[in-house]
Amino acid sequence: MPGTSDQTNAPHRFGRAEHDIVALGIATAAIILFVSTGSTVLPQAIRGLAGVGLGPEKLAVNALLLNIALIIFGWRRYRQLALEVVERRRAEEQEQRLAQTDPLTGCLNRRSIGPATDALITQSAVRGEVVALLMIDLDHFKQINDYNGHSAGDAVLEGCARRIELLLPDGAILARLGGDEFAAATAFDPRRAEAVDGIATAILEAIAKPFTTNGITLETGGSIGIARSDAHPDCGEYSADRVSGHTLMHMADIAMYHAKKRGRGRYFWFEASMESELRFRGKLEAGLRNGIPRGEFVPYYEQQIDLQTGELTGFEMLARWNSPELGLVNPTIFIPIAEEIGLISELSECLIRQALEDARRWDPRLTLAVNISPLQLRDQWFAQKLLKLLVEANFPPHRLEIEITESCLHDNMGMVRSLIASLKNQGIRVSIDDFGIGYSSLAQLRTLPFDRIKIDRSFVSNLANNRNSAAIVQAVTQLGRDLGLPITAEGVETREVLHKLLEYGDIKGQGYFYGRPQPAAETHRQLGQLDLLRPENGHEMPPAMPAAPTEESRRANGL
Repeated sequence: MPGTSDQTNAPHRFGRAEHDIVALGIATAAIILFVSTGSTVLPQAIRGLAGVGLGPEKLAVNALLLNIALIIFGWRRYRQLALEVVERRRAEEQEQRLAQTDPLTGCLNRRSIGPATDALITQSAVRGEVVALLMIDLDHFKQINDYNGHSAGDAVLEGCARRIELLLPDGAILARLGGDEFAAATAFDPRRAEAVDGIATAILEAIAKPFTTNGITLETGGSIGIARSDAHPDCGEYSADRVSGHTLMHMADIAMYHAKKRGRGRYFWFEASMESELRFRGKLEAGLRNGIPRGEFVPYYEQQIDLQTGELTGFEMLARWNSPELGLVNPTIFIPIAEEIGLISELSECLIRQALEDARRWDPRLTLAVNISPLQLRDQWFAQKLLKLLVEANFPPHRLEIEITESCLHDNMGMVRSLIASLKNQGIRVSIDDFGIGYSSLAQLRTLPFDRIKIDRSFVSNLANNRNSAAIVQAVTQLGRDLGLPITAEGVETREVLHKLLEYGDIKGQGYFYGRPQPAAETHRQLGQLDLLRPENGHEMPPAMPAAPTEESRRANGL
């Protein structure tokens, strides 16, 4: 810090200052002595050379020469010390600049943005203006570093900084806080907040444009949170007399996080309710970290039915969080958080281990389907980890089916292809999940060795009353027949949907029409009633498969 550096160098500076005074004093004394001695010696020397007198005494001449030497020495030393002072000041300025700025982009850094914002707030208040602080976070920047290297990431950061600088008004400040985060502060008329809206929109549009470096085109985006320094009805406890630069950063950071949760590529102004949401998020994160080792995450099982016969063919494992504080938490809430904080692999392995132990006691012809996270597709050791779990549970691989979401296919096709090949080599079946809502092409579907297509529930649930959904389901089922891939329809919730699906041939289905997902104990009990549990002696069940457990589904199928 600048203050620390000044105090540390203080004795050194005082020593240099004393030397400066001594050198200057010596030179000054030598000049005075030279004037007094020279006024006597020089005229005598001139008369002596002219033959008029005896000339000066040798002692006086030596004194004069010594004065001249002292003048030269003192002057040179003074100049050297003066140059040292200039260099030292330049070095100190460079040190201060490095301490306050980001070396990559030249913007301010996290340490200096707070005081700079405080100064801007003070200056703006004199003019009747307030300050808006924009927290800018790049979206998916980690993937740029992972796939293209840190040099490409640095080029994107520098490019973003330059584009943001060009859009900020005069007097605004810009800082890179570290990683892929920037902060910008600008003054504005409190009656014209739309001016800040325009800046935020322009920044989002600018950083969304592609970057080109070393012949590679890179794309990113951004999310922005905005906070203002004046009192505002939506700012809750943050009144005008308590808002500082650091407080503004905290508020803007909360708003930025809110923007990312709402789909990225957008901006939001800070509101007090956002902080409550963030606190709840923190509670969820802590609960996730503590809940995994405590066994709070449990598998639930949803039935999978052969729609033509009504026979139970297996279950899909669904994650649930049985939190002692929050109750039963839906995976749509905790799975995205687990992915963001790096716990998804640990959580998934924990649930799969439990599910394999449960399914090992089922009839050997019942299958177990498990969803995996897109992040697990990037783990080159995932197939080996899964094989280890199968060996530990003594579970046959052909009874396990891994479901990969269609939208994951465009992330890293090479990695996905390698993973699917590894899983199939172990005897595990692989299905493409949520088909119809992603971006995979028919060529990808043809080249990737999937074993099954699962139609997304958004199309199936609207099948009976939406012609577009019906057309998509019919097209997918025909595609499955042409490629030799069996079809499973998710979201079978009504008799009308079931009857419509029966028109498309041999299809499996799952959904609330056949019952809601159940915990392991309830599933075990139902299978016991249906005589679908493995006998204690380990022998397999007879070949005939009983009907699905619900009487309503039997009637709907005409059984």
